[in-house]
Amino acid sequence: MVAIAAMMFVALFGWGADYFHWTDPTGKVQLALFTSFILGIICGYKTRS
Repeated sequence: MVAIAAMMFVALFGWGADYFHWTDPTGKVQLALFTSFILGIICGYKTRS
């Protein structure tokens, strides 16, 4: 499950703008993706321990 989530993050972060046709000249969408991925890791770690 972690591998699927990581692959989805890399795909969205790298090629999401081309696939979904969003414009992100300031990088705010990529920042939001990165932040949600990090918060997901933190929540998963806290839930697991």
